[in-house]
Amino acid sequence: MTTFTTLPKKTWKGKEQKAEDTVMKIEDARDTDIIIPVMGPTGVGKSTFINVAAGQEKTAVGHRLTSCTANLQHIIIPYPGDPDRRIIFVDTPGFDDTSVDDAEILRRIAVWLARSYSDRVKLAGVLYLYNIAIPRFTGTTRKTLELFQKLCGDDACRGVILVTTHWAKCDPQQGQSREDELSTSFFSNMLDHGATCTRFDLSPQSAWDIINLIVDGEPLDALHIQKELVDLKKRIPETEAAACLRSELQTLLVKHENILRSQKKPKDMNLQEIQELKDVQKRMRALVAQIDDLKAPWNRRVMKFFGLK
Repeated sequence: MTTFTTLPKKTWKGKEQKAEDTVMKIEDARDTDIIIPVMGPTGVGKSTFINVAAGQEKTAVGHRLTSCTANLQHIIIPYPGDPDRRIIFVDTPGFDDTSVDDAEILRRIAVWLARSYSDRVKLAGVLYLYNIAIPRFTGTTRKTLELFQKLCGDDACRGVILVTTHWAKCDPQQGQSREDELSTSFFSNMLDHGATCTRFDLSPQSAWDIINLIVDGEPLDALHIQKELVDLKKRIPETEAAACLRSELQTLLVKHENILRSQKKPKDMNLQEIQELKDVQKRMRALVAQIDDLKAPWNRRVMKFFGLK
């Protein structure tokens, strides 16, 4: 059974904090609270999971192409059988949010995690939801999962529950095949370090079975990014999670260079090649703007070198 101890606060004065981040603080946090961040891509079913567990609509569920959760939200429900304890879900936006870029999403999540750790608010565990009905593991899906792994780190994997969703929209045999592939490839590192993979079938029993996997375990010491920011006093751009965004930019830089090398002069490109070059440059500019928000200084020099500034 998860137990908690009161520890002295640490000091975190992250410069990346903004005035609006104050709304993300759990004002009346108790030692007995069971705090569970719920993460995953946009549209995977995070809000649905929380509402099913709560037995009522506590947070908006998106049915459109635009995402509903752009900020972190706290949803507090009583823990059945123990009126002195509460479940506090932290509903988080996906890194593929339609209205907010990845760097800002990372900043918001990182600030919340750092402040919570600084205040000695322990996480009971973390849920990561994955839509089993999607036919392919896309680049965006891979990036989101990689960011999540960098946030958590290997040592915290024992408190991670990988939850597959949308089983009703998937052929059972296809779903089983995808689940097997996830376990042996994309989820394998986390599973090897103690994470658990399970299914959510939209029933309250399923939701609480998943929650109890966390409640019955030991609370997490800290996620990797919490230790980076608070214990090691790194800034957000210096974290391994932020490095994922820079890695994507570096990949695009290589692709951009290869496109230019394939043709002696831009005027020799056909319409498809010109459009591909424009798309790569547009994505590069967007990524540089995102990483600039995290104050990573080298990006403008890179853009200037490639004539994109």
